[in-house]
Amino acid sequence: MTNARPSISVVVPVYNGEQTLRTLVARLAAALPSIADQFEVILVNDDSPDQSWPLIIALHEEYPFVHGIQLMRNYGQHNATLCGVRAAHYEIIVTIDDDLQHPPEEIHKLTEKLAQGYDVVYGYPTKLPHSFVRNFFSRATKRILAFVMGVKTVKEISAFRAFRAGLRRAFDNYQNAGVILDALLSWGTTRFTSVLVDEEPRTIGESNYNFIKLVHEAFLVLTGYSTAPLKLASYLGFSATIFGILSFLYVISSYFIRGSIDGFTFLASTILIFSGVQLFTLGIFGEYLARIFDRSMEQPTYVIGETTPNKEAD
Repeated sequence: MTNARPSISVVVPVYNGEQTLRTLVARLAAALPSIADQFEVILVNDDSPDQSWPLIIALHEEYPFVHGIQLMRNYGQHNATLCGVRAAHYEIIVTIDDDLQHPPEEIHKLTEKLAQGYDVVYGYPTKLPHSFVRNFFSRATKRILAFVMGVKTVKEISAFRAFRAGLRRAFDNYQNAGVILDALLSWGTTRFTSVLVDEEPRTIGESNYNFIKLVHEAFLVLTGYSTAPLKLASYLGFSATIFGILSFLYVISSYFIRGSIDGFTFLASTILIFSGVQLFTLGIFGEYLARIFDRSMEQPTYVIGETTPNKEAD
């Protein structure tokens, strides 16, 4: 008795992919038939300023399993990926970047691990491809995301992932401009794991992620999908209260023991501490108010401008 091979939808968010897409699709065309009976490749163009969309149309004509979606403006990698995930037709969804750093030949490692009973599998590189500073902040952001997701079985989160399409039911009604796909996946399962893959160094173009974007994503994760910063503000407020009580006791005891108090230095340091705690706490509240404001605006997660004509997947 032979086990039926899965059907796979590969979702690729595209931005400045003009120089890499043809090679990526050719490698997917060579790799997918050996691991899937049916497959499709969904290329979601996130309003790329280059000629990615005309190339996607040409690839759609050349490869019957390629489908293209053009977004009306740039919404971000996670939003574009979510668009492709919702358009996928098959039982397993694989997300992969368009820069050739995620080798299509490694997809089988993810699907084989998925078959062991997991719902989400990340492909984590044996060696991080970027500079030390970039790798440090990238790993820190992913650790924050893993903490927010509350999944203890995986810390190595990556954009190279495979998961069961049924997880989409957990976030069918999600509509918000701030998207973190991994957090949405954690709404439907806790069966996460990762496997080591051979990630290739980037040889064409530059990464669209920099330090500022990584920090922004970390803040989005913390304030958009977690109440941890609010709890931190409560702990800081409680600690400041305890410090204030101890300071008051110190002042009283100094007055009765020595008959005088060193006023200015003590008062200045106390004011600085309390002011810092208050401003930090107000900043946290401000971040949450900004998230509430964004959601009250009901901004769309993405808007599809154009799609390639429908064809049957291979």
